[in-house]
Amino acid sequence: MSLRRRVTLLAATCVAGTVALVSFGAYWTMRANLYETLDEQLIERAENAVQSPPVTNRVEQIPAAFLASTDIEIGVLSLAGRPGVAQMRNPVGHAPPWGESELRVASGLQDISLRTEPKTNSRVIALPSGPGEAIVLAQPLEPTQQILRRLALVLFGVGGAGVLVAAGAGTAVARGSLRPVENLTAATERVSATGDLRPIPVTGDDELARLTVSFNRMLAAVEDAQRRQRQLVADAGHELRTPLTSMRTNLELLLAADKPGARTLSPEDRADIARDVTGQLDEITQLIGDLSLLARGDAPPAEPERVEMVDVVERALERARRRAGSIEFDVSLQPWAVYGDSSELERAVLNLLDNAVKFSPENGTVEVRLRPLGDGTAVVEVADEGPGIADDDIPNVFERFYRSVSARGLPGSGLGLAIVKQAAQRHGGTVYAGRSARGGALMTIRLPGEPG
Repeated sequence: MSLRRRVTLLAATCVAGTVALVSFGAYWTMRANLYETLDEQLIERAENAVQSPPVTNRVEQIPAAFLASTDIEIGVLSLAGRPGVAQMRNPVGHAPPWGESELRVASGLQDISLRTEPKTNSRVIALPSGPGEAIVLAQPLEPTQQILRRLALVLFGVGGAGVLVAAGAGTAVARGSLRPVENLTAATERVSATGDLRPIPVTGDDELARLTVSFNRMLAAVEDAQRRQRQLVADAGHELRTPLTSMRTNLELLLAADKPGARTLSPEDRADIARDVTGQLDEITQLIGDLSLLARGDAPPAEPERVEMVDVVERALERARRRAGSIEFDVSLQPWAVYGDSSELERAVLNLLDNAVKFSPENGTVEVRLRPLGDGTAVVEVADEGPGIADDDIPNVFERFYRSVSARGLPGSGLGLAIVKQAAQRHGGTVYAGRSARGGALMTIRLPGEPG
């Protein structure tokens, strides 16, 4: 069953239930009122009949109420005849039904009797009218029951009309309300079939409109992810093309030199080619490793653990010193703890240190600082004595494969600072690039945490 039909059915069912309850309550309230009014009128007429003076005809005296009771049956139940024999007298019409209850009233054992007689479908009342006598009145229930039947038909008709109107209104509301859902469904089917990520037009400001806005944001995120993925593949292909071309050239040169009649290569030339091939393999290996690390950045982060940043920076420094040569490190670390992945943070700090070593002059000094800022965050600052970063390059240094003009001749994949940015963002932090007090580059990672 479609959602529209379910909404229609729900509306009709709710209205039907409400109408049924209201109709049931109205019917039984009216029924109780009609029967109560009938009993009150019957009691009043019985009391009037008891109090009315007798009228004498040629044979006997009869209560005057007999002459005014054409719509009811009335009679006098008397025990004054033969002992143990009751007699019902009504000289002007039909005698009402009587039984044990009326006999008890005539005998003085009961003050009043009011009951329903199922055989004649009437309401019977008896009141004492003298020694051994009781006035008995019987009023038919058919007029009252006819009114109730007409009321039931009216309630049923009105209720049925209400249910039909509710079903129609539910259909109209469902059609109008579910139109955005249908548009959303069509959009998802379009995306699945064609990959078209165009946003869906948004109308209104209700929950469905907000759902459409959220879906458009998801489409925009998917489109951005696809764009970045295509850019990453294109950049990676461009970066791999140069070392692969150089490696192919060197290998072709070696193969050509081994052919009969070809000019042989000297041992020095072969050693140079071997060094070039090894360096190109190292460059490709580093590039593939950096790409794998960036690709893992799109996965959900691992279960965070408390990480002491002093330990992270010291481990990164130990690794950086092994390949720093004559570069010295001026280190000042203050305790600070974050929650995250220690290996990812260590790789980010190591990339900053390697970047500083690469651009530092011989016998230069790299300053490394870890200090809290007093606002719930701390910074890891790495400053070198190199040429620094041009103002035009500062906004782009953390982008993937970006290289400044001065760095294009140096080894590297162009992904190191992008890895730093990714690690900082995955830990709720940010990265900055600027100029140090000594004119070199100043790279900063700012991370939220707590004093260690």
